[in-house]
Amino acid sequence: MLAALRIIGSVVAYRIRKLEMANLAGAGSIAVALQLPIGDIVFRTAFCFVLNALVYLNNDYIDIQIDLNSADKDAEKSRYLAQNKRAALHAQLGLVGLLFAAALVYDLGLLVPLVLGGGICWWYSAQLKHRPGWDIVAMIIWGVTMPLCGSPVTHPVGLFMALQLGLFSGVFETIQVMRDADEDAEEGVRTTGVVLGKKRTHQLARLQMLGCTAYALLFMQPWAAGVSLFALVLPFSDHNIEQYWTRVKLVYGVSWLVICGWVFFYGQRAGLLNL
Repeated sequence: MLAALRIIGSVVAYRIRKLEMANLAGAGSIAVALQLPIGDIVFRTAFCFVLNALVYLNNDYIDIQIDLNSADKDAEKSRYLAQNKRAALHAQLGLVGLLFAAALVYDLGLLVPLVLGGGICWWYSAQLKHRPGWDIVAMIIWGVTMPLCGSPVTHPVGLFMALQLGLFSGVFETIQVMRDADEDAEEGVRTTGVVLGKKRTHQLARLQMLGCTAYALLFMQPWAAGVSLFALVLPFSDHNIEQYWTRVKLVYGVSWLVICGWVFFYGQRAGLLNL
């Protein structure tokens, strides 16, 4: 029991340090923008937090051998997980049971992010991240379903907001596989970045950026679309991909705040197709 709790805690702490729980902020901001009751916001955010703990633990469990040989990973966390794989498996089963019980008791709609979001993350970790094209598609689905923790599935505005986050997620994943292309190629991992090369992967990212802007313009909020355009003019080179990725995330973060603010104050979308 103590080993399982330690494993969960170390996985969560590591991901927080790496700022890898953006979908948690997405779910919480959707709930706030929709002006859900405070108790509902707290429960949904907590559900999303536990779901994140589950999917990241599952990812680390599947990648344990890779992480043990990676200088970029937390060596102590990886070694402890490797030494206590049975406890890690029990931790995952316990989290699955807790989440299913919470969804069944509180809101059946939470089964959508649990089953689809959790399922696509498991599939991504096990197979899809090594399949060109599917690595991007998987993260778009992940980016849509996980933030749905923050919205009743019957709420149309919440669904449209989650779809915008899914498009952002596709851009982020494309830049990530572009950044990691050289390392992945050396390890024999075939990702979109490895197959297309950095130049064409960057072109794919820019194409998705256009999709993000068009979606915001047509379905969400024109000002947010205007902000997102700045991602297309950011300076880029093979030597500054990490910095480029940070700037793209900052641009989309501001665009997202515009969307959330509009929904919070006006209670509706303002895309051109909604006028």
